[in-house]
Amino acid sequence: MSVLSSLREILALGGPVVAILIFMSILTVAVSLYKLWQFAACGVGRHKILSQALQAWDVGDRATARTLVSQSSSYLAPLVETAMDAPDSPDIDARLDAEAGLALAGLERGFRLLDTVAQLAPLLGLFGTVLGMIDAFQSLQSAGSSVDPSLLAGGIWVALVTTAVGLAVAMPTSMVLSWFESRTARERVFANKALRTILVPNQSISPAVGTNEVLNAEHA
Repeated sequence: MSVLSSLREILALGGPVVAILIFMSILTVAVSLYKLWQFAACGVGRHKILSQALQAWDVGDRATARTLVSQSSSYLAPLVETAMDAPDSPDIDARLDAEAGLALAGLERGFRLLDTVAQLAPLLGLFGTVLGMIDAFQSLQSAGSSVDPSLLAGGIWVALVTTAVGLAVAMPTSMVLSWFESRTARERVFANKALRTILVPNQSISPAVGTNEVLNAEHA
């Protein structure tokens, strides 16, 4: 039996609820493939050159840092370059954080749809099962005294098909969404570290000098 024949049989057994679930599964696959392409095109998780640029900036090698940033294909490279050229003002960190949030929001586009599918699919499956059980018991009532146990059993297993389909759609969707969210969370941490490194490089912090100045002032 081919896959298409199996789908037709399941669709005939489950009715419109299964049809909706199959449509949701196709939509989930399409969104997941798009997100995979988007993550690959943006270079999500591939920040080797950008990390080298941040290390150079952190030790005060501004020229090397700018050269490396211009060579990076990461979607965060324009943001880091903007941070390097940003004027020293009190509100610049908030502005850059907002720009980083906007860039990450683009990566999160489509997550709400996947989350909706993961939550709604089991409920739709359960709804289809309830409708199937109602239909099965109505058929049992119509049979009157000549009740055929196979009629009830057949109605019940057909009704449970929708629950199985709902779970089959929801579980992979939930796993895919969790993977995308974990990748995005790591990107958020990296973006925050990159901006903090640019705005407050390590070479500009000299705690030992500051401590000596305080001690000298106290002994004066």
